[in-house]
Amino acid sequence: MYKPASPSMDCTADSKAVYKQAESSALISGDRTSPISVILVSSGSRGNKLLFRYPFQRVSENTSSSAYKQRSPYALNTAGDAADDQDGDSREHTLLTDEQLVAGFSDIILATILATKSDMCGKKFELKIDNVRFVGHPTLLQSPHTIQVSKTDPSPKREMPTMILFSVVFALRANADPSVISCMHNLSRRIAIALQHEERRCQYLTREAKLMLAMQDEVTTMTETDGTPQSPFRQILPKCKLARDLKEAYDSLCTTGVVRLHINNWLEVSFCLPHKIHRVGGNHIPPEALESSLKAIRPYHALLLLDSEKALLAQLPLDCSPALVRLIKTCSAVKNLQQLAQDADLALLQVFQIAAHLVYWGKAIIVYPLCENNVYMLSPHANIRLYSPLAEQFAQQFPGHELPSMLAKFSLPISLSEFRNPLDAPMHEAQLIQMVVWMLQRRLLIQLHTYACLLVPPSEDDEHSLKDEEPPLSARVGGRSLSTPNALSFGSPTSSDDMTLTSPSMDNSSSELLPGSDSPINKRVTETLLASLTEQERQGILNVPAAQSPEDLRMFVRLLHYFRGHHHLEEIMYHENMRRSQLKTLFDKFRSVLVVTNHEDPVISIFQSPPE
Repeated sequence: MYKPASPSMDCTADSKAVYKQAESSALISGDRTSPISVILVSSGSRGNKLLFRYPFQRVSENTSSSAYKQRSPYALNTAGDAADDQDGDSREHTLLTDEQLVAGFSDIILATILATKSDMCGKKFELKIDNVRFVGHPTLLQSPHTIQVSKTDPSPKREMPTMILFSVVFALRANADPSVISCMHNLSRRIAIALQHEERRCQYLTREAKLMLAMQDEVTTMTETDGTPQSPFRQILPKCKLARDLKEAYDSLCTTGVVRLHINNWLEVSFCLPHKIHRVGGNHIPPEALESSLKAIRPYHALLLLDSEKALLAQLPLDCSPALVRLIKTCSAVKNLQQLAQDADLALLQVFQIAAHLVYWGKAIIVYPLCENNVYMLSPHANIRLYSPLAEQFAQQFPGHELPSMLAKFSLPISLSEFRNPLDAPMHEAQLIQMVVWMLQRRLLIQLHTYACLLVPPSEDDEHSLKDEEPPLSARVGGRSLSTPNALSFGSPTSSDDMTLTSPSMDNSSSELLPGSDSPINKRVTETLLASLTEQERQGILNVPAAQSPEDLRMFVRLLHYFRGHHHLEEIMYHENMRRSQLKTLFDKFRSVLVVTNHEDPVISIFQSPPE
């Protein structure tokens, strides 16, 4: 029986179409992180040659030879064939497309300006012309004087390669970010080193260059014969392995940002463009922010893999480090890096290096280990469309559950202990944890941490005096400022000057509620720490009823350098070897002088929310 299509089904299809169209338009629009073109040039005894360029300019088949010859080589190519796009230049035709940026440079001009002198080899090459910036790494194959051989000399020296230098050049927009320029130069240098090695080993570059030049001469002869202009680079692609590698590198940079090449089917060249990989909420994470965040990783953090173990192991090269394989197999979102190092039988420093490597390549992110006290909420940048691809993936991964209804539970901050139902079966509870991990991998949730900040309310007598008095100089305890919150940097309790305040021996002595523990040394240390505060802060703390207990006062004063809003609860627990209940009890006793807030951890927030 035929049933007419319901309006809801039509709306679903329309919504999916609109969503996909919006995604594709975002990719088509001008992207300053993508290269405009990749160009291979060489210089030798026969002059400067442009061996290959991609994307190559379109040549209309209906264009007559006379019109083609009369066209200025500096004119912008505004006519495009939108029917077939085998040259890989399928971009939206705006007033100034990527194709038009480089179409004004003929092959002869590019070969002249990009094939540098021998003195510039081994250095970064950067040239800006109008709206185009060329970045490369010229590489010397042999000294120019080595090919100056007499024509009458019958020795085998006549057969040596005539190529002196070459360069793989990427054309970028002139306003490209300096970090993108640096990354493109790095890729150019890596490809050049591989080509130089293969040239010295088996003259691979010379063979490929001869093939490219022969194809160019052949296409030029055909064009003069039949009068139909053709692109020689289109004919080079199926016959030249190096040309296909450069095309693959260009396509990968414009899409995923991950480049994996096997030069001459022998040397592997791996590269990733962090601007393409690390994107949150449609914005890319600057490499500088990523680097600073990786430097702030601590042993209490955890590594969350963004793909399955099987998929990650399949992507690894055959000669990868065994430690990397062992860490991936041992990694879990409920283990911190210190536990991961013990389970994988690796040094903690090596675990840090491998974790940073996986994060840089976009295979993992840094989180806090999952536990029932973790508080999560919906990310403000999460994709909450009903018919988004994420909703479809979630329904396939967890049948019987819908992503919007699951995200609705995190509209307000909620802990995992509140999220799960204690009456559910253990299998259902494990599935809920897998859902949370799945949403964290897609940056749909953010974690909130508890921070405490010392804020003593001023008394009525001090309100007028504080207006006239200058703020006192910040006193320092153990090399740490206690008056200026900005002087504290997160993650700094690992320095040597803090170990005098956070040693386990002091923690154990202060936690024992015995009369004998109130020794003169402990009193003197407490008085010294209180003396480092301002008079207002000292009186405000001593007026708290809990300050009458020497143990509570000593513990509070010992943790004062954490109460500046820069260290969350879990960090204090790790460094001071304390339980969560102890800290929360202490916060409650001194709540009149402490302001407790909940927000993201600055170290890992870069992986959850786009930077400001």
